[in-house]
Amino acid sequence: MGKPREDFADNLKWNIKDLYKDIDDFNKSYEKLDKDIEIYSKYKGHILDSAESLLEFLKFDTCYEKNLEQIFIYAHIANDQDTTNTFYQELFGKVYKLYEKKSEATSFIVPEILKKDYNLILKYIEENPALKEYERSLKDIFKMKQYTLSEKEEKILSSMVGTFKVPDDVYSLLTDADLEFGTIKVDKKEEELSEKTYRKLIESSDRRVRKLSFNKMLSTYGKFKNTYAALLMAEVKNNNKLASIRGFKSALSSSLYVNDIPDEIYTNLIKIVKKNIKPLSKYWKFKKEALGVSSLHLYDTYVGITSEVNNKYTLEEAKELLNKALSPLGSTYINDLNKAFDEKWIDFCPNKGKRNGAYCTACYNVHPYVLLSFDGSLGSVSTLAHELGHAMHYYYAIKNQKYQDYAYSIFVAEVASQVNQILLSKYLINNTNDLNFKKYLLDDLIKDFKATIYRQTMFAEFEAIIHEKEAAGEVLTHEALCNIYYKLNKEYYGKNIVIDDVIKYEWERIPHFYMNFYVYQYATAYAAAIKIAMDILNNKENATKNYLEFLKLGCTKTPIESLKVAGVDMSNETLEEAFKYFNNLVEELQEIYNE
Repeated sequence: MGKPREDFADNLKWNIKDLYKDIDDFNKSYEKLDKDIEIYSKYKGHILDSAESLLEFLKFDTCYEKNLEQIFIYAHIANDQDTTNTFYQELFGKVYKLYEKKSEATSFIVPEILKKDYNLILKYIEENPALKEYERSLKDIFKMKQYTLSEKEEKILSSMVGTFKVPDDVYSLLTDADLEFGTIKVDKKEEELSEKTYRKLIESSDRRVRKLSFNKMLSTYGKFKNTYAALLMAEVKNNNKLASIRGFKSALSSSLYVNDIPDEIYTNLIKIVKKNIKPLSKYWKFKKEALGVSSLHLYDTYVGITSEVNNKYTLEEAKELLNKALSPLGSTYINDLNKAFDEKWIDFCPNKGKRNGAYCTACYNVHPYVLLSFDGSLGSVSTLAHELGHAMHYYYAIKNQKYQDYAYSIFVAEVASQVNQILLSKYLINNTNDLNFKKYLLDDLIKDFKATIYRQTMFAEFEAIIHEKEAAGEVLTHEALCNIYYKLNKEYYGKNIVIDDVIKYEWERIPHFYMNFYVYQYATAYAAAIKIAMDILNNKENATKNYLEFLKLGCTKTPIESLKVAGVDMSNETLEEAFKYFNNLVEELQEIYNE
C-alpha cells in the first residue's frame, strides 16, 4: 500500500511551488484565465483585418496558452502525486473543464483563418516582420486547410470531444476498476493477480506461476470478449468516420498527416520487421536451451535467463551512475541533467495513492517535471534515465525555442528517453566483470528490443488491419479480432516458440489501441535511438553534437527532418541497422553464456 506522502522527506518530492507559491496564487491565475476566455470573442471576424490585428491576436493567444499550460501542469501533477487527495481531484476536474470551455470558445479561429489564402499571411509577414516567429504555426494551420470544415461544423465536432472519448473512458473503467483476476498461489501464499502484479508474476522463475498467471489473466479478459469487441469497434468507427468527414483517405493517413509522417514510414516498418523475424527465432532457440525447457511458450518469454539481479542504489548512487553512463553526451549535458536533481524537478516518493508508472511533463514557463516511484532497483535507475531523457529534450527545446515551437512531435518523443537507456545499459555491460550481471543486462536489452520493435509493430499492423476491415464494411466481432491477433502472433514470433491459444485475447488488454495509431512510434523511435546511441559510442564524427542540436529543435522541423539533424534517416537502412544490432546482442549473449 505504501506510506502516506507526508511521511517522506522533502528532498524526495518535486518542488510544485515553482509553478505557484500557494493555492491562492493558483486561484488568481485560474480566475484571470476563466475571465479572459471572453476576450477571444472580440477577435471573431477580425483576426486577419491587418498585419497588426493578426499579431495582436497571436500574442494574446500564445500568452493565454502558456498560462493555461501552467495551471494545467500544476493541477495535473498535484493530483498524480496523491490520487486519494480529493482537493486536487476537484482542482484537476476544474482545470479540465476550463480546457473544454476554451476549446469551444476558440473553435472559430482555424476556420476563420482558412477562409483566406496563405499569400495574405506572407504579405502580412512582409509588412510586419514580428509575425515571422509565428510563421511555422500559421503554416501548420494552412496545411490542414483541405481537411478543415466550416466554422459551424468545427464547433459541433469540438463540442463532441467528450463523446468520442467514450470507448476509451469505458475501456479504462472496465479494465482498471471492474475487472478482477483472482489470485495465484506463489510460495504457498495466495497473491492477487492484477495488471499491477502481472509483470512480476509473468517474470517469475517458477514456470508454474508464469503459466498460471498468463492463462488466468488472458482467459479472464476472454470472458468479456463481446464487450471489449464492441468498445474497440466503436473506437475504430470513430477514427474512420472522423477521417472520412474531414476528407482523408483513411484513419491511418489522418493520424500520420497531422504529425507530418508519410504513410510509407508505417507500411515500411511492418514490411521490414516481418522480413527480419529470423534473429528473434534464433533467440527463442537459445532461450529454450538456457531455460532448460522442452518447448518455449509465450509465458516463458518474459523471464530472464539468469539468476535474479538484486543490485540496489541510493539516490546519490543512481545520480552518480547516470553522470558516468551519460558522459558521452558531454559536460554541458551532464551539468544540465543535474539541475533536475538539484532544483527538485523529480518526485521519487513511492507513497500511497501515487499514480502508477512514470512520466515526464513540462511547463514552458518553469521547467520539466518527472514522476516515478524510486525503489533503489536497477529498474528504477533505468526508468529514471528514461524519464530524464524526456526532461532534457523538453529542457533544451524550452531554452532554444519560442513557446509555440517548443513541443516536439510525438514521433520523436521516445528517442531521447531510449538513447539514455541504451547508454546506461551499454555502460553497465562494459564496466562489470560479473558474468551473471552482464548476461542479465544483455538479455534485458534483447527483451527491450523484442517488446519495442517486434511487439509494437505487431500492434501497429493489428490496428491497420482492423481499421481497413471496418472501413470496408466488415463487422469486427470478437471472433474476427481474436483470429487476426492470433495469426499476427504466429507471424511475428516466428519459429522455435509455441503460440498458446489464449494469446488470441491479448488485444483486449492493450490500452494503446484507443490512441489512434500511436504504437508504431515506439518502434521507429527505438530504431532511431539505437542508431544515435551507437554512433555516439562509436565516436562517429559530430554524432554527439548533432544529437544535442536535435534536442533543441522542438517542432521547428518535421519529425523526419529533425531526425536527419541527429544523423538518422528513417529509411530502410536505419531499420536494417537496428536488426544487425539486435543480432549482435543475441550472438554476444550466446557467446558469454557458453563461457
